[in-house]
Amino acid sequence: MVVSISHRGYIKRTAASVYRAQRRGGKGLRGASTEDEDPIEHLFVASTHAYLLFFTNKGKVYWQKVYELPQLGRDSRGRAIVNLLNLSEGEKITDCRAVRDFNLPGHLLVMATRRGLVKKTRLEAYSRPKRGGIIAIKLREDDELVDVVVTKPGDDLLLATAGGFAIRFKQTDARPMGRNTSGVKGISLQSGDELVGMVVTNTNATLLTVCEHGYGKRTPFGSGQAEID
Repeated sequence: MVVSISHRGYIKRTAASVYRAQRRGGKGLRGASTEDEDPIEHLFVASTHAYLLFFTNKGKVYWQKVYELPQLGRDSRGRAIVNLLNLSEGEKITDCRAVRDFNLPGHLLVMATRRGLVKKTRLEAYSRPKRGGIIAIKLREDDELVDVVVTKPGDDLLLATAGGFAIRFKQTDARPMGRNTSGVKGISLQSGDELVGMVVTNTNATLLTVCEHGYGKRTPFGSGQAEID
């Protein structure tokens, strides 16, 4: 299934088979009906039997099976996610991860907050769904969850800030913690700066950085920490 979530929280799933392959330079197909101020924010492919872990800006996580999501047409807007999850006032989805197996050896969830903190917890710690959600990370005052990734042994992480700074480090540099903890410092922020994203590095890929006013560039990850710091 192709799962899409809009900025305002409308979600749907569509069979991947309705999207046909096209030649380079093709016009493409409409994948969802959106309003001018409600762009698609999350889009990914997941098995119908996978769990979706919805992480919110307030540090909570909610579960939903993919097959329980509304299956709608390719050009449909979707349905409000607040009708599926028990979100509190002011709570919104900041990231979503599809997980089929919570017991993969050495796999962990790493979370990053706007104030530069990171927290690593074993993936299996999130294997028991609760309808009302659970605390994924204990946030400090004036902080919020920004990004979540799944890592495995040998992975490196890269954090990027709004001011254009980035840091790369091995995921083993952060010790595993329990769910209801705040994490440790992942990057020291300058005055007025904030964390905007986190990715798992891939030595065979490049980092695509896009600025607010439309400028972008690609940078090779390289094979070690020295290439990106």
